Amino acid sequence: MDQPVSCHPATPQQSTPEQTMTAFTAGLWKQNPVFVMVLGMCPTLAITNSVRNAIAMGLATTFVMASANGFISLIRKLVPKQVRIATYILMIATSVTIVDYLVKAISIPVYKALGAFIPLIVSNCLTLERAESYAGRNPIFKSILDGLGMGLGFTFALTCLGTVREVLGAGTFLGFPLFGPNFEPWVLFLLPPGGFITLAMWLLTFTLWRERAAKRKKAREAAEQIAVEAA
Repeated sequence: MDQPVSCHPATPQQSTPEQTMTAFTAGLWKQNPVFVMVLGMCPTLAITNSVRNAIAMGLATTFVMASANGFISLIRKLVPKQVRIATYILMIATSVTIVDYLVKAISIPVYKALGAFIPLIVSNCLTLERAESYAGRNPIFKSILDGLGMGLGFTFALTCLGTVREVLGAGTFLGFPLFGPNFEPWVLFLLPPGGFITLAMWLLTFTLWRERAAKRKKAREAAEQIAVEAA
């Protein structure tokens, strides 16, 4: 027997508010670019010797990711597959050029401190990964939220590293002294080896936290299952 055919066209599946919010919050914690996905290690290790540089680099990357994701999502259906990656790089390079001029106009010291790492955002594996895996497959609003979430998660991670390195390596926070004149700075944390040590400490901390959270979740689910079976 033939199935009845609806006279109304099928409506496309729309994202729920929860899914839209997940696009923003995932990069902040569950899919943090540095502490979970371990992406963008070059600027993470190079410019986190101070909190100011870390925040500036993080915000610059956030702007690039949000704007580039929006551009890429907007034209994703018009770009042939053969030139997809080249087009994505062009969109990212446009956003990076804007950021480069903005940082130079706002603060020359920050611009000099970040050096070549602002132009290198173009080749940052984080920006390319989100462009390819998310912005090229999702609508513009969710793509912008994903860029913002990933960028702010990146900023959070850089700030964590910058805080430890500046406090221990210079005894300051954002340039303000924290300890008395008898404090002996651990200069090692301002040098490249200090970046690796600090990153390892944070990765260990987040790994232990995630494992404990997973164990608590599993124990809670087991208790709920037992309660259901007992009822």
